[in-house]
Amino acid sequence: MKKLLCCLLIIFVWLNVSFSQNPNSKTPQMGETFASFMKLPHQQLYDTAIYYHKNNILDTALILYGIIINAPESSDSLQMLLTVGSLSMAGVIYLTYSDFRNAYRYMTDALILAEKYNFESELQIIYNNLGMIYFHFAEYDIAKTYYLKALNLTDDKPKYFGVLTNIASIEREKGNMDSAFIYYDKALTFSKSQNSVYLPAILYDISLFYKKTNQIDSTLYYCKYSVNEAKKKNDTRSLIESYHEIGNIFFEKNQFDSAVFYLNLSNSIAVVEKQSITVMPKNYLTLSKIEESKGNIRKAFDYYKKYSSLKDSIYNNNILGDINQIQRQYEVSKTNRQIEQFLIEQQIKERTIHYQKIIGMITIGVLLLMIFVLFVIILQRRKLIRAYKVLVEKNVEIIKFQQKVPISETFQKELLHRIVTLMETNPIIYDVEFSLEELSKLVQSNQNYVSRVIKNHFHKNFRSFINSYRIREAQQLFSEPDAVKYSIEYVANRVGFKSRNAFHDAFKEITGVSPSFYVKSIHATSSEYQETCNEL
Repeated sequence: MKKLLCCLLIIFVWLNVSFSQNPNSKTPQMGETFASFMKLPHQQLYDTAIYYHKNNILDTALILYGIIINAPESSDSLQMLLTVGSLSMAGVIYLTYSDFRNAYRYMTDALILAEKYNFESELQIIYNNLGMIYFHFAEYDIAKTYYLKALNLTDDKPKYFGVLTNIASIEREKGNMDSAFIYYDKALTFSKSQNSVYLPAILYDISLFYKKTNQIDSTLYYCKYSVNEAKKKNDTRSLIESYHEIGNIFFEKNQFDSAVFYLNLSNSIAVVEKQSITVMPKNYLTLSKIEESKGNIRKAFDYYKKYSSLKDSIYNNNILGDINQIQRQYEVSKTNRQIEQFLIEQQIKERTIHYQKIIGMITIGVLLLMIFVLFVIILQRRKLIRAYKVLVEKNVEIIKFQQKVPISETFQKELLHRIVTLMETNPIIYDVEFSLEELSKLVQSNQNYVSRVIKNHFHKNFRSFINSYRIREAQQLFSEPDAVKYSIEYVANRVGFKSRNAFHDAFKEITGVSPSFYVKSIHATSSEYQETCNEL
């Protein structure tokens, strides 16, 4: 592929010469344009490539990345970073084209250099894209390993949400729906708050979550939501995939005209933008089924031929074999680098042995000095311990005195008002780590007074007092119209309980019933009410 890029550059230079030899030609000097690119500094060249990439002029961007990739190797860290970035972005373009072989090859070349120079920002992108490749071939365990590596390196919030969504998709495909929902919910919440560019993709993936759970109306809602956001953010990939999914929904509802419209719309955008090519064979297969159901056998067969042709080129198992071969070559290369590093370390160790004797003598002297200092510290520590015991005894006496001192009625009312106001308005009480000490700080009092006021007015200790508010919040969550999406573990964690068992015990102690019974009773009441309304 690198040779191909070089050939393309030669062709452009040849075109430049051809145009310059024709004085009557009014065609723009394309060769001169790319020749001028060759003269640009690497940073400016990379920025130009990124500009074309963002504007979806992918062929030009790929050539510019190729100029940087094929430049002579340099010891300059900035140039190496640009080389790694160019390899990675070229892999992204091939991933956009659904050319998984070249995408994986460029990503692996980038990975080798990124690991060598410890470019963490690039490693995060590379790991995430390698995970996407393996996800395409349903190698979910390998894909999740790469996604988790990317997540550990991600400090950029928009990218963080994108990786969270990818992990959620893994959990969705493996049938871990509760775990998938938690990841999706977290990604969607923060992505909305930051108006992230990943929002259309997240919405599309959530639609697949609802499709997996056979909630067709929710699937259609999130697909249309994704379409609207994709148009705003010029995210053609999400647009193509969402139209594809909407077409499938109408197909399942036997609304064939609408299905054909959206499937053709998905394909037309994919052809023009050269993106999400993997969606096209699925569209052709559905179109074939539609025509077959209408009795248009010839047209159905034409669609099926297109489906088979694209499926063989995109989902061919040989591609995965080639990727695994590249992976083995990468592992061998990595092992060789580790051996080289080990030999270098051995040489360094041998050189340091010469100095270890001298350092040993110095160390013994320092050690003796440290022993002396430690002896002095121990003596001082004993004195401090004795002084500390005296101080503790005095503090105990003070606390006992405070407990005996009555609190004025006015002060109790004021402190009670501050406590109740905070408990009613501040969501910090649903934090798992929220404590009596934290409450005392927030109401600007000490723990003894706060504890006494709670006990005097509510006849409860602090734990029972805060649990009453948390269980009340849990009841409100369970009573929401779409509460069916909440698992008991999710609600327990959200209102401040560390475990399901602790939540269960507290809920039953306060309400008299278990959380699961409470949820069932609410749903049963809601169903009865709806049936009564229908009868009326």
